[in-house]
Amino acid sequence: MANQLVVLVTGPAGNLGSAVIRKFLPEKPHLILIDRHPDRLPSDFPALASSREHLLIPGVDLIDRTAVESAVDQAVKSFGRIDCLIHTAGGFKMGETIAETSDETWDFLMDLNVKTTLNITRAVIPHMLENGSGRIITIGARPALNGRAGMGAYSAAKAAVLRLTETMAAELKSEGIAANCLIPGTIDTPQNRKAMPSADTSHWVSPDSLADVIHFLCSSAARDIHGAAVPVYGK
Repeated sequence: MANQLVVLVTGPAGNLGSAVIRKFLPEKPHLILIDRHPDRLPSDFPALASSREHLLIPGVDLIDRTAVESAVDQAVKSFGRIDCLIHTAGGFKMGETIAETSDETWDFLMDLNVKTTLNITRAVIPHMLENGSGRIITIGARPALNGRAGMGAYSAAKAAVLRLTETMAAELKSEGIAANCLIPGTIDTPQNRKAMPSADTSHWVSPDSLADVIHFLCSSAARDIHGAAVPVYGK
């Protein structure tokens, strides 16, 4: 087990999460998959569910700090450490102007993007500090860099994710832990194609391309990259 990478992925059943899993599988790591649905993981990843080399933890609400800490403790108890945290879980909503933004929209986007990031990272970081190494990858968005009409709450939430990641990098780089934030363009997913049927998809970025970058950021080759907002915009 000592030579096997231990990788924790949130949002594993999503388009990006599943691409990340496919990218890492050939290296035969220990995969820890945390998902909020109670029964989705075993059906989506039957081979992993039946293997003692991996740990599937369903029914975890990442907004619930206690539930997150319990899941991370279970993971560390199973494999001794966490080498890479890849936090792909998040949420998106647009269309409201600032004047129209409801409390429900604001809370929804802050909870799914910011609070989940805070909960999973503050649960994992103490274990990485104890081990003296680690990689943390979060997922931002282009609106995190520049505010856009109809995306005020989403832009603010993803900007907060980026700022949290930069802060983690500043606090942890001297401890052997690297934290970086991926900034994807529009991701080419069935859901986005359905939502934007007339869009030019030739400039969209694939989940597999994003997974390649995440894999690099988790490697030793990226050991000196800290607090970067890594753009992956497609063509």
